[in-house]
Amino acid sequence: MKIAIYPGSFDPVTSGHLNIIRRAANIFDKLIVCVMVNAGKKPMFTQEERVDLIRRVTKDLPNVEVDCSADLLAEYARRKGGCVIVKGLRAGSDFENEFQMALINHKINPGLDTMFLTAESQYMYLSSSTVKELGSYGVDLSDFLPEEIIPDFQKRIKINP
Repeated sequence: MKIAIYPGSFDPVTSGHLNIIRRAANIFDKLIVCVMVNAGKKPMFTQEERVDLIRRVTKDLPNVEVDCSADLLAEYARRKGGCVIVKGLRAGSDFENEFQMALINHKINPGLDTMFLTAESQYMYLSSSTVKELGSYGVDLSDFLPEEIIPDFQKRIKINP
C-alpha cells in the first residue's frame, strides 16, 4: 500500500489545500493529512480544531486520514509507513524552500521521497495568511475556503481579528 503524507499548518484549511488533498488522494492508496506544528506561526485555530475542520471537508474521501504531530516530519512518515511527502507549490519561491526540506527529509529518512503538486491557477495566490487578512475585512470567502468551514472561520475572526 502506497501511503503519502500531506503536512502543513492548515490554519485554516483553504480551497487550495483541499484541491491538493483531492488530487493526492486520487494518486495514493492512503493519504494522511497531518497538521504539524510550525514554531514560526501563531495559529488562529488549535491543532485539534484544525484536525476537525480538515476531517469535515474530507469526509467524502475514504482513503484520507487526518492526524496531527509535533514530531519531525521524516520520523513521523517512518512511523506511519509513509513513502512520499506531498507538497503543494504555488510559485517559484515555494519551490526553493520546499526543495531544501525535501532533501533534508530524504537525508533523515532515505526511504522517503517528496512529490510536488503545482497549485491549479485559481489557487496560485491563495494562502491561509491571505484568507485571514481578507476575512478580517469581511470579504466573501466562498472562493477561498470550503463552504463547510466558513462559519467557523467567521466566528474565530471576530474573536481574533
